[in-house]
Order: sequence, then C-alpha cells, then structure tokens
Amino acid sequence: MDWQLLGITFITVFLSELGDKSQVAAIALGSSCESPRAVFFGTASALLLASFIGVVVGQGTAQVLPASLVKGIAAIGFAVMGVRLLWPKADVPEESE
Repeated sequence: MDWQLLGITFITVFLSELGDKSQVAAIALGSSCESPRAVFFGTASALLLASFIGVVVGQGTAQVLPASLVKGIAAIGFAVMGVRLLWPKADVPEESE
C-alpha cells in the first residue's frame, strides 16, 4: 500500500469535507435525534459509498481517456466556475408592488 498516497488522500478529503453542507446536515441530525450513533454510521457509510463510486469512475475514466485530457477538462471546468463566480450578476429590476 502506498502510505503517502493514503495520507494525502485522507488530508485532502478531510479538509474538503470540513464545514460543507453534509457536515452541517449531520450536525443538525445528530442534535435532534435520540441515536447519534445511527447518524454517525449513516453519514460515514454515505461518504464511503460516494468515495467508492468516485474511485471506480475515476479508474474507469483513466483507462479510457488520457490523464492530460482529464486534467485539462477539469482545469477548464474550474476556470469557468471561477470566472462565473467573479462575474457580476446582471441587474434585475425589482418588481414594484
């Protein structure tokens, strides 16, 4: 097993999951239910399943498409999202009552 890759993957996923909406949902469910253990196992298994699907799809994609193409598509996608977030919204006139 590649321990360095395991550590990098853990740190990356751990940091990206901190404070996202699934964690907020887990906090809300955990605080409003009688069984926080069930919330923990439900959220942990959902993250495991989502990660497993991502790895399987990524492995399949890597066998079909060259890595440079996938990286290029990802870079363009992130650039488009970044520009879209920075682009000012069009002024929408408010409806008068």
